[in-house]
Amino acid sequence: MCEESTPEEVYHLLDDKYARTILTSTDTTAKSAKELSEACDASLPTIYRRTERLIDCGLLEEQTELEGDGHHYSVYKARLKRLTVELENDELKLTIEEREPETMADRFTRIWEEL
Repeated sequence: MCEESTPEEVYHLLDDKYARTILTSTDTTAKSAKELSEACDASLPTIYRRTERLIDCGLLEEQTELEGDGHHYSVYKARLKRLTVELENDELKLTIEEREPETMADRFTRIWEEL
């Protein structure tokens, strides 16, 4: 979780059905905003707002995909691996375990294989 995000912000964000659908939709496969819009049955501005908040909280990452004609677009992939909420000393404690981000070498290999 980003150090700037409070547990309350994460709780509030995860209370949003669009944010949850974005995370579950991008668990195994990176998806474009258009694909997320269809999965969530939401407008593109709604998707962009949610993805921005999820990225700010460290739960989602943005990657760039290249098309054969040289154009590029963003896709989103969940970074959240595990979220734990524990009750400890009369307080809720939030722990977020993130996936390791894709390295530049991994990204190059993935792009090369797609060509």
